[in-house]
Amino acid sequence: MYRLPSRYGAYAISLAGLVVCLLGLALLHAWPWGLGVLAFGLLAALGTHDLLQHHHTVSRNYPILAHLRYWLESIGPEIRQYFIQSDTEERPFSREQRSLVYRRAKNTIDKQPFGSQRDMQAPGYEWMNHSLAPTRIEDHDFRIVIGADRPRPYSASVFNISAMSFGALSANAIRALNEGARDGGFYHDTGEGGLSPHHRQGGDLVWELGSGYFGCRDTEGRFDPERFAETAGLEAVKMIEIKLSQGAKPGHGGVLPGSKVTPEIAATRGVPEGLDVISPAAHSAFSTPREMIAFIQRLRELSGGKPVGIKLAIGHPWEWFAMVKAMREEGDHPDFVVVDGGQGGTGAAPLEFVNRLGMPLTEALLLVHNTLVGAGLRDKVRVGAAGKVISAFDIARTMALGADWCNAARGYMFALGCIQAQSCHTDRCPSGVATQNPQRGGRLNVPLKAERVRHFHANTLKALAEMLAAAGLNHPGELGPEHVIRRISRHEVRNLATLFDFVPPNALLSGGAAQHPVFRDYWELADPDSFAPPASVWQLRQSKLV
Repeated sequence: MYRLPSRYGAYAISLAGLVVCLLGLALLHAWPWGLGVLAFGLLAALGTHDLLQHHHTVSRNYPILAHLRYWLESIGPEIRQYFIQSDTEERPFSREQRSLVYRRAKNTIDKQPFGSQRDMQAPGYEWMNHSLAPTRIEDHDFRIVIGADRPRPYSASVFNISAMSFGALSANAIRALNEGARDGGFYHDTGEGGLSPHHRQGGDLVWELGSGYFGCRDTEGRFDPERFAETAGLEAVKMIEIKLSQGAKPGHGGVLPGSKVTPEIAATRGVPEGLDVISPAAHSAFSTPREMIAFIQRLRELSGGKPVGIKLAIGHPWEWFAMVKAMREEGDHPDFVVVDGGQGGTGAAPLEFVNRLGMPLTEALLLVHNTLVGAGLRDKVRVGAAGKVISAFDIARTMALGADWCNAARGYMFALGCIQAQSCHTDRCPSGVATQNPQRGGRLNVPLKAERVRHFHANTLKALAEMLAAAGLNHPGELGPEHVIRRISRHEVRNLATLFDFVPPNALLSGGAAQHPVFRDYWELADPDSFAPPASVWQLRQSKLV
C-alpha cells in the first residue's frame, strides 16, 4: 500500500477539512460550516500553490508546514534577543546596555542591585581603579575647546550626537535629537545627508560634508562654494566636518533610490526629486593629502573662521601618515579629527564591511593619537572618537586612550526609543526612528523624546563625574591609559599604558619611527603628495612572493 509521506499531512488535512465543510454546508446550511470552508479553503489553496511553484524546494516538500518555518526564522532575532541571549551578551548591544540607556533617558533609577553580572576573571575584562583620596566634582558639564587659535572656536561637550542623516532617520527623530541637544548644551552632527529644516530647532550643529556635498553641490554633484558659505554662515553651525569614511562601510559609496528621494529630501540635499542619488566613494574636491589641507583652509575661510575637521575610519596606515606629513609641510592642519571605529554603525552595509573592514576603535584611536603626538601636532589637533560608546566607562576608557571627546549614534537612538530591531534599512522601523514612513515616524513624540535625549546625556555625564571623583580626578581630560586595567589571563592584569605602545612627543620628527610597530614600516614611506601605497607595498600587490 502506498503511504502518504507525513510531510504532506497538513496539506491532506486541509483538503479533507475542505471536503467535510463543503458537505456540511451543502447539507446543513449552517454558517459555521461556511467559516470552515473559508479556513480550510485558504490552507488548501496555499498548499496547492506550494506544490506547484518551483522557487522554494522546502515549500514543495513540506506544503503549508514550510511557512511556519519561514515565520519562525523571520522572528529569530527577536526570540534570541528577548528569550535566549544573556543580559551581558552584546549582539550588537546587550540588554544591560540598552536598559541602562532607557533608564537614564527616562530619568529613573539607574542603580544595579545584588552585584555585577560580569565575569571579572575572564580575559578582556576591564575596570578603573579608585582612589583613597576622592575628589568632589560640582559640575558634570565637561567641555573641550576646539579650534582655540581660530577666529570662532567652539566649546564642545565631551559627549555628543554622532552623524546620522535626515533620510536615514525620520523627521521627528532628527527634531527630537536637535531639541535634546539644544536643551542639554551639546552638539548634533547632521550626517552627510545635508542640513534639513528639522535640524534647525536651536541645537548646536556640526555640518558634515560627505563626498556627495549634499546641501552645497552644483548640478553635476561638485562642491559649490557659494551654497556652502550660505549654510556654513548659519549661527547654529558651529563646526564643519569633512567625512572621508565611516565605520559602518569604510571606503564604500552609496545609492539613495529615487523612490526615497521625496521633495523634502531633494530640497535638503540639493538633488532632483525622484532620481537616484549617488554618494561617491571618494571626494572630487581633492585627491591628495596636500589638496585636502588646501580644501580645509578654503572651508575655514568660507565659513568665517569656524573650526574645520575630518572624520574617518582608519584603513591603510600610510594614508593617514601622508595626511599628517601634509599637515606638517603645509603649515596648517584640521582643527579636529573624529575617529570612527570599524565596528559598524547606524548605516546599513554589506556584512563583510560590518565584520571585516576597517580598524576597530581602540587600534584606530591609538594610531591617530600616537601619530599626532609623534609629529608634534597633538596640542593643535583635537581628537573625537565614536564606536559603541554607551556608558560613562566607555567614555572614560576612550578618553584615556587619547580622545578629547566622544560621540554616540546608536546610544542616542536608544534614548529615542530604538529597540534594536535591526530593520533600519527596510523602512519598517517599529519605533519610528530609522524610517521615512510618515505613519511610523510621525508617531514619535518629539517633546517627550527630546527630553529623554537630554536626560541620557546629562545622566551619563553625571555617572562619569562620579567615576572621576572616585578615581581622584577632576576632569576627563586628566584620564590616561594608566587608569584603565585589563585582565590578560586568569592570573595577570595590566594597565593600558603598559599593554599598548605609545610614541613620545616629536619622536617621528627625530628618527624615532623605527622604535614603534607600524611607524617602522610605513612612516618614512608615506608621501604627502599622494594616497598611493609605497613602492614596497605596490610591488607586493604585483606578486605573491614576499
